[in-house]
Amino acid sequence: MKIVMVGTGYVGLVSGVCFSDFGHEVVCVDKDPAKIERLNRGEVPIYEPGLDALMAKNVAAGRLSFTTDLDTALEGAGAVFIAVGTPTRRGDGHADLTYVMAAAAEIGRALTGYAVVVTKSTVPVGTNRKVAEAIRAANPAADFDVASNPEFLREGAAIDDFMRPDRVVVGVESERAKKAMAEIYRPLFLREFPVVYTGLESAEMIKYAANAFLATKITFINEIAALCERVGADIKAVSRGIGMDGRIGNKFLHAGPGYGGSCFPKDTKALARIGQDHAVPMQIVETVIKVNDEVKRRMIARIEDLCEGVLRDRTIAILGVTFKPNTDDMRDAPSLTIVPFLVGAGAKVRVCDPQGRHEGEALLPGVKWTENPYQAVNGADLVVLLTEWNEFRALDLAKLARKMATPRMADLRNIYDRDEVLAAGFTHYLGVGR
Repeated sequence: MKIVMVGTGYVGLVSGVCFSDFGHEVVCVDKDPAKIERLNRGEVPIYEPGLDALMAKNVAAGRLSFTTDLDTALEGAGAVFIAVGTPTRRGDGHADLTYVMAAAAEIGRALTGYAVVVTKSTVPVGTNRKVAEAIRAANPAADFDVASNPEFLREGAAIDDFMRPDRVVVGVESERAKKAMAEIYRPLFLREFPVVYTGLESAEMIKYAANAFLATKITFINEIAALCERVGADIKAVSRGIGMDGRIGNKFLHAGPGYGGSCFPKDTKALARIGQDHAVPMQIVETVIKVNDEVKRRMIARIEDLCEGVLRDRTIAILGVTFKPNTDDMRDAPSLTIVPFLVGAGAKVRVCDPQGRHEGEALLPGVKWTENPYQAVNGADLVVLLTEWNEFRALDLAKLARKMATPRMADLRNIYDRDEVLAAGFTHYLGVGR
C-alpha cells in the first residue's frame, strides 16, 4: 500500500521508516523545507539508535521518500497518517490541536480518491471525529474513513517497539477502514503480535490511560523512596520486592529525579483537563503531576545538602541532561529544573551528555559543556548523575575522586553502590531512597 505520513517529527519519521521496512511505499511530508532537504540528503534530524541505517536502506530500495508537496504525495495513497505535534496549550494544560486540524483540512483539500485518514498523534478523546468534520468541511465530496492508531514508542528503543510491539491499537468504525489497517499491519499480524480493534474514543483513551498509569508508577515509587530515606529502608530492595509481584511488574519502578520527556508531562496534563471538562476529576493524575514537580525540587534540596547549603561558587559536574538515555530529547527533562536552579544560585556548572548538547546549549545557558565525565569533574566539588547513560554506568570511580576538589556524588539514578563509591575515595555519597 502507498502510505503518506504527514509530519516528520519523532513519531512520524520513525513510523514512516518502519512502515517502509514492512514493504509499503511511504512518502513522508513536512512543511519545513530545510528538514526535508536534510532528510533527502540522508541526514536524520533526531537521535534514535538504528534509525539512520534503516532509513538509508529503505530510501535505497525506493520505498521511502520525503517531500513538502502533499497534493502529489497523496496521489494513489491508500492511507494517510497525521503525525504532527500536540504540545501542551499554554495557559490551560489542554493538548494543542492546531497542527492536527490544519493537517486534516489540507488532507481534505488534496484527497482525490478513497483513503483512510489515521491519527497517529496523541489527541484527546473526540478528536478523530473533529478530524472527520474538518476533512468534510474542506472537501464535502471526499471519500474517506478516519482511524485512531496511537503510538507506544519508547525513545531510544522505538524501532524495536514498532517491529515487536506489545500491542497495536486501532480505532475504526467501518469494515473498509478495518481492512485497510489490517493490510498496513499485516507483517505484524503474520508474526502473531496482537492487534486490538476498538472504537475511536476507546483508542484515544487507551493512549492517555497507558501513559498516565506509567507516570503514576514512577511517581509512586519516588514517593516511597522519600519515605525510605526517613525510615532507613533501601528503595532498590523495595522496588525489587514489589516488582516480583506479577500484578505489579518490575517496570517503571526505578526511583529517580522524576519523569520527563515528550509524552508523560503533556499527556498527564491533557488527561487531567479532559477529566475537568467532563466533570470527572482525575484526582490521582492531578496528584501525580503535583508530586512529580515536588520530586525535582527535592532533588535540588538534596544537592544543596551535599554542598553544605552553599551553592555559590561551587563547581558542580552534571552527567546527563536528556530526560532518558539513548535520546537527544530534552523536553521536560528534570535537568531543565535542576540545572537552571544551580546556575541561578551561583554554581559553576559543567555538563557532559553523549547526545544532549545539540538541544541543551540553547536550553541550559550558563553551563560549560565538556567532552567526557573526567573532564567535567576536574576540580569539581560535586558530581551529579542525572541520566543513566551506559557511558556513566562503569566509570573509574577512583579516577573521578582523584580529579575532584571535594569528591562527593549525588547519584540520582542509583547507578552505584554506596560502599563501592566510598571505597573508591569519595567522602560523600547520596542516592535516592537509600
